Amino acid sequence: MYWFLRRSYTKQNIFLLAASYFFYGLWDWRFLFLILASTAVDYVVGIKIATATHPHLRKYWLLTSVFFNMSLLGFFKYYNFFIESWSDLTSLLGFSTQSSWTLQIILPVGISFYTFQTMSYSLDIYYKRLRPTRDFISFATFVGFFPQLVAGPIERASNLLHQITDKRSFNYTQCTDGLKLILWGLFKKIVIADGVAPIVDDIFAHYSTHSASTLLLGVCLFSFQVYGDFSGYSDIAIGTSKLFGIELRSNFKFPNFSRNVAEYWQRWHVSLSTWFRHYVYIPLGGSRVTKSKSVRNIIIIFLVSGFWHGANWTFIVWGAIHAILYIPVFLMGRNRIYMNTVIAENKVFPSFIEVLQLLLTFSLVTFSRIFFRSASVTDAFAFIKQFCTHFYYEHYQHPLGYRMIDYFIVLLLFICYEYIIRRNERSPIPFNSKTLRFITYLLLIFFILLFYDDHVDRSFIYFQF
Repeated sequence: MYWFLRRSYTKQNIFLLAASYFFYGLWDWRFLFLILASTAVDYVVGIKIATATHPHLRKYWLLTSVFFNMSLLGFFKYYNFFIESWSDLTSLLGFSTQSSWTLQIILPVGISFYTFQTMSYSLDIYYKRLRPTRDFISFATFVGFFPQLVAGPIERASNLLHQITDKRSFNYTQCTDGLKLILWGLFKKIVIADGVAPIVDDIFAHYSTHSASTLLLGVCLFSFQVYGDFSGYSDIAIGTSKLFGIELRSNFKFPNFSRNVAEYWQRWHVSLSTWFRHYVYIPLGGSRVTKSKSVRNIIIIFLVSGFWHGANWTFIVWGAIHAILYIPVFLMGRNRIYMNTVIAENKVFPSFIEVLQLLLTFSLVTFSRIFFRSASVTDAFAFIKQFCTHFYYEHYQHPLGYRMIDYFIVLLLFICYEYIIRRNERSPIPFNSKTLRFITYLLLIFFILLFYDDHVDRSFIYFQF
């Protein structure tokens, strides 16, 4: 239907907007008014900033956008967090608290993503990187574009909006590339993420009864779960967009092959880290200021990034850990040395030093995820204490009775395959041979059907953010 309307990009956009709102409305139609309100405010703000003749007026309209979007995010996502934190603080000081102040608030899915996307539009116009559009339908399509609406990538208007306002033509290669990404994303979600989800859930739910070996297994598998879940969604979103002739930016670039924490953040959730770098870190002075101020900026970025992920102190601690891990790399001047290279560049196998760097980085990042996955900071520290005080091997049984060896084999194959394709995250099936491509398709579909399990919760982890 979309490509039957190819002679008019306006009709295509109306169709996409209707499909996007229908898609989001299936979850809860009431929250369509939030997207529409955020869209309308930033549409008007963009025009007002561009036509304002006085710098103070430009700043006033920018602050209107920031205040409105952050108020939406603050109320729906963080209201109860602040009330409960204040209640805990006053209780520690010996004062009575008002627990009735908390509200039963439903968190609108994707609100952290589309509010950041609309704010980036106003900020780019304010900094004169972009001219505003007066085509409301196209702008609303940019904000509500359904493939990446609920979990990203967080797109900037400079990349996505012009693709929506320009005429699009059908491209066979682009569509087949999109289908490959969708298949690869489904594999990562269903086989990798959902495959290990019952194991991770069981270990973290009963961590106090397990030994160090089982806890280590649980947190390592969670690293693969959250990667397969989120990067799988991003691949599906990017692949689906290709079917409409639209190119989204890459969101994951094989972060598990990072050689230090700085490289990891250049490869993990790229759209979010780029957003914070452009709109928070650089305006604060970035690395162009003194070392002490640069360290301050790094701490702010990681704490805000942690807080963005959820209204829980666990995410703030997780962000603080990454700040602690990043700062030494920054002070040694090694935060930008791996920007345009991959592990084992122009070689078949990595060097011994690279393997050690990879294992160390993966271990540090995996440790931080104990806080990311735990229900509370208390649970996270109890998890670590259990690991340190019950250091012995335990034979772990799959909670649903399946063979653990099957998961280890598939994960090993997955790691090896990602290593082979590590140079291009947008081409998961890069083989020139039709026979080899066909065999790969069949194997991926076979594993998807084999590992599909009705007992597993299919929701995406990042929908909660």
